[in-house]
Amino acid sequence: MKKIIAIIALFCTVSMFAADGKALAGQLGLDAGSKVTAQWKRVFKSAKKMAKRGIDKLSADEQAALKDYLMDYAGDSDAAESAGR
Repeated sequence: MKKIIAIIALFCTVSMFAADGKALAGQLGLDAGSKVTAQWKRVFKSAKKMAKRGIDKLSADEQAALKDYLMDYAGDSDAAESAGR
């Protein structure tokens, strides 16, 4: 029973970390402020562009979290991240 609880706890921890858009962006080398919202939308509409950046390898939940993060902090957003951070 202890092993099952440990596995579930580990899975939950990994899942919570994986769903963090900022962490995912960092892992993929993506900078939210490097593009404006419309450009990020185009990236997520194109399988080729997603594959080029490694986004296609993420789960649907991870892709959604990453997209939310990139859109929220895009160059033209109210909370834009400056390029190069």
